[in-house]
Amino acid sequence: MIIKAHAKINISLDVVGKREDGYHLLEMIMQNIELYDEIELEKKQNGIQLECNVPYIPVDERNLAYKAAMLFMKSFGIKSGVKIRITKNIPVAAGLAGGSSNAAAVLKGMRDLFEVDVNDEELMMLGLNIGADVPYCIVGGTALCKGIGEIVVPLKPFKDHIVVVVKPHFGVSTKEVYGALDISRINVHPDTVSIMKAMDRGDLKTTAELMRNVLENVTLKKHYILREIKRDMVRMGALNSMMSGSGPTVFAFFDDMLKAQKCYDRMKLKYNEVFITRTI
Repeated sequence: MIIKAHAKINISLDVVGKREDGYHLLEMIMQNIELYDEIELEKKQNGIQLECNVPYIPVDERNLAYKAAMLFMKSFGIKSGVKIRITKNIPVAAGLAGGSSNAAAVLKGMRDLFEVDVNDEELMMLGLNIGADVPYCIVGGTALCKGIGEIVVPLKPFKDHIVVVVKPHFGVSTKEVYGALDISRINVHPDTVSIMKAMDRGDLKTTAELMRNVLENVTLKKHYILREIKRDMVRMGALNSMMSGSGPTVFAFFDDMLKAQKCYDRMKLKYNEVFITRTI
């Protein structure tokens, strides 16, 4: 069984509060893009065997796909084992939900592979134990996500818009970014309702103008190069550019493939992980 595990971008990311247990309360518009990892699942006699084409990716309990398999087997009493082969295309520690997407693909794939009668809602609650983005990755597409990630409201698809994605040479710890965020010092929050209205009518220009990510307050201060990437992409004709998730990946919307291609070519001279893709 082969499954595509798609990357996501945040068209908006707002932190609206903090729970007593320290978890941040979020309001985000998430969007899948064509960029994906390939997850291959195969039944085996016992245990979990994980392989990956990228040598520095852990292939044990530290890997979210491995955690997902372990949790699924424990939750549904699976006695036999599974072999998981991951072909990575999504950059790592990038704010694109690569690991969460892999975990979601494993949960959905194992449901089919072992013919377990469990619906998406139950899988989402299971996935929340692995990571806050996993419930969204199970649903996919265009969605409003709230709470700590467990409330996922599908929105009208925002398909086929051109996106250039740039991942610089370093990763970012999501935990550290949220730890450094001071909610009281966020001066401008996204207008989530207006963004959803613009997306609903397919208005890319207004959507791009309104998109905002409050985590830029932390990551952009620490890594000035991200400001540079954002500025350069706009200079090259992007409607707007923004950091995805906790970063450091920056993406930009384009309404012209020629401009997008020129931006890609220029960025590729500086950075290894650059992609032209589309929303799906």
